[in-house]
Amino acid sequence: MHDKNQPAPSSVRGDGRYVRFFSEVGIEDVPLVGGKNASLGEMYRELTAKGLRVPNGFAVTAEAYRRVLDDAGAWDALKAALEGLNPDDVDDLARRAARARDIVYGAGLPVEVEADIRAGLARLTDEYGPDLSVAVRSSATAEDLPSASFAGQHDTYLNVQGPAAVLDAVRHCFASLFTDRAIRYRIDNGFDHFKVFNSVAVMKMVRSDLAASGVIFTIDTETGFEDVVFITGAYGLGENVVQGAVDPDEFYVFKPTYKAGKRAVLKRSLGPKKIKMIFSSRGRATTRNIPTDRKEREKFCITDAEALALAGQAIAIEEHYSAKAGARRPMDIEWAKDGVDGELYIVQARPETVASRKNRNVVEEYRVKKHGPVKVEGRAVGAKIAFGKARVIEHASELSKFVPGEILVADTTSPDWGTVMKSAAGIVTNRGGRTCHAAIVARELGIPAIVGTDQATHVIRTGDLIAVSCAEGDVGKVYEGEIDFDVVKTDLTSLERPATHLMMNVGNPEVALGLSALPNDGVGLARMEFIISESIKAHPMALIHPEKLDDKERAEIARLTAHYPSPRDFFVERLSEGVGTIAAAFYPKPVIVRMSDFKSNEYATLLGGRAFEGKEENPMIGFRGASRYAHPNYREGFALECAAMKRVRDELGLANVKLMIPFCRRVEEAERVIALMRELGLERGKNGLEIYVMCEIPNNVLLIDEFSKHFDGFSIGSNDLTQLTLGVDRDSEIVAFDFDERDAGVKTIIRLAIEGAKRNGRHIGICGQAPSDYPEMAEFLVRLGIDSISLNPDTVLHTTTRLVELEKNLGRARR
Repeated sequence: MHDKNQPAPSSVRGDGRYVRFFSEVGIEDVPLVGGKNASLGEMYRELTAKGLRVPNGFAVTAEAYRRVLDDAGAWDALKAALEGLNPDDVDDLARRAARARDIVYGAGLPVEVEADIRAGLARLTDEYGPDLSVAVRSSATAEDLPSASFAGQHDTYLNVQGPAAVLDAVRHCFASLFTDRAIRYRIDNGFDHFKVFNSVAVMKMVRSDLAASGVIFTIDTETGFEDVVFITGAYGLGENVVQGAVDPDEFYVFKPTYKAGKRAVLKRSLGPKKIKMIFSSRGRATTRNIPTDRKEREKFCITDAEALALAGQAIAIEEHYSAKAGARRPMDIEWAKDGVDGELYIVQARPETVASRKNRNVVEEYRVKKHGPVKVEGRAVGAKIAFGKARVIEHASELSKFVPGEILVADTTSPDWGTVMKSAAGIVTNRGGRTCHAAIVARELGIPAIVGTDQATHVIRTGDLIAVSCAEGDVGKVYEGEIDFDVVKTDLTSLERPATHLMMNVGNPEVALGLSALPNDGVGLARMEFIISESIKAHPMALIHPEKLDDKERAEIARLTAHYPSPRDFFVERLSEGVGTIAAAFYPKPVIVRMSDFKSNEYATLLGGRAFEGKEENPMIGFRGASRYAHPNYREGFALECAAMKRVRDELGLANVKLMIPFCRRVEEAERVIALMRELGLERGKNGLEIYVMCEIPNNVLLIDEFSKHFDGFSIGSNDLTQLTLGVDRDSEIVAFDFDERDAGVKTIIRLAIEGAKRNGRHIGICGQAPSDYPEMAEFLVRLGIDSISLNPDTVLHTTTRLVELEKNLGRARR
């Protein structure tokens, strides 16, 4: 490792020139110690006193790397190895990269460099004890920059013990500056191979092989929404999460309410976590994957308290780096839990380089018009659509067969696949979460990816024509055949806003963070029904009274609720997470949440529903809405709904949620429901709680002065109000021609409702279909001076423009 004519390392005393401990470096030292070391030093030096836990260590400097190549006279040989390189020739790139690595590794370590590393390791051993093992990690001088991440380009060696092994790992890290993927990345991003140098981190090994690890983003990776902390995690070493070899657990924490003292996870998702990476018994510095057991798979890898602790550390890191930069700086952070001491450590932090650079002032909407059958589903990455021929890659040796423009289908991807991924139209993988390698690269390249499908390589064949759609929420869909879609781009900076408040109808929490970028004044209608049917799937009463179900239904209820203390907790947590996500997306704007309004025939389709729902000849005007809430047949179910809404407002801190009662027929019914809600902890006026009522029954209009005494506002449900004004069953196809919200009688009753609400000083809006379907109805409502119009998201931009012009003609200005 050193020249035999030079003194042995043990007789050379290191002067510290080539080593800097984390306490001695900061973010300004990137040219000396590289991005990773500079950030670790910054956090260790500035944030450990504030509670951040960073394992101590030292940097082998970039000056040491240059000294290695200078002493060996290796520069000319390196340049010759890469001269004339064609990066698109995968085989040529591999040969040249291997030659470059051999040159660097073969240069050895000058005795002074070796002596400094030994001295640093001895000091670290004094701190942590003789059983110390370390992580040896590359830290290039062009790494972890705000404009380029270099994530996964260079090598890391874990659980390294003893000076000889550490010195060898340092040499390998220096050489990894010339991996195939790193060379290609530098070429693609305009970096000079010989002006980027490698530093190396030598730091206490966090034994996450015995616990868990993962990745944190202080921004939503798909939408660029900045007010959440997104945490992923799995058992064992973090490589599986980063490389997408495992589908991890996910946690979201909402920053504004966390900072206000509300310590609650906004939402969580249990990942399968089928494998975990541990150290091999055949050699502790090598790793292997082993299957997780059933108990591990069926519980989260960390507790809510630990997720919240990580969120707090992530927020502190983001605030620190934002202050240093003088601008908001979302971060990409790696964390690890030590299975020996049980502590949570931050082991890396770098600026997030994709989602934070999105221009949220330009809205790009992909709208699916026609598609084929769904072949497979997974987690959507990037709200785009692509289609083309599939290329199934089962081994890296097949990469040379890939044709640019094809859709890459694989079990998982690795950094070595960068050349192929760059030319792909889209990516589909069996494994991986939304922070895995495939997801990160897809975002950086601006192409859609669907990860964690579990079976893509089994159901898709090379040559299949497929469409990859990531434009329909968190769930990405691979369709068979071609797809027809539109792309609409709108620059919001030049979009004027009308005086009438434009809100949105939002039922699907999965799309809420993205929709919040549209110009809006909040959510005028958040329906519980979507969350109950899609996320909970079971009838509320079936969760309370499983004894009334058959064996098959009871078994399915047990499966659904297995990870929760009780079926009641399952309902409350899932519903509150769904509503809470919508409320957080639009915070602090008002979000009006309508309590459940399933009809009896719809409730009956939920798991266990048939045991609790009778058959009605006309459920549209039967046992629905407010009539159910205090009734013995559903009162316990309504109590669960109220418990979920109380959790949203009190525990999650989302007091921007207003509640709305649907289909309230009589004033006496309103009194009963309001009293019951108060009994269940939802008291009108307490903690600013406002309770609205749907104005969708003629009696609501005729007695609007009386209803105004019990509610803070009204929302016109034009569908039901039209049905009951015209006497037309809106579910009946045979009389559908008579259903028209533009009828003179319907417009008259709407006018009376608006006038009555204003007479009583109550807010009045509309959340029905009419203004979304008919622009002339939106104009009619504006002329009447309605306070707000709630629209389907796909009509917001068009209606905004139309109303601005109308209001200009009316002489109204934005409030």
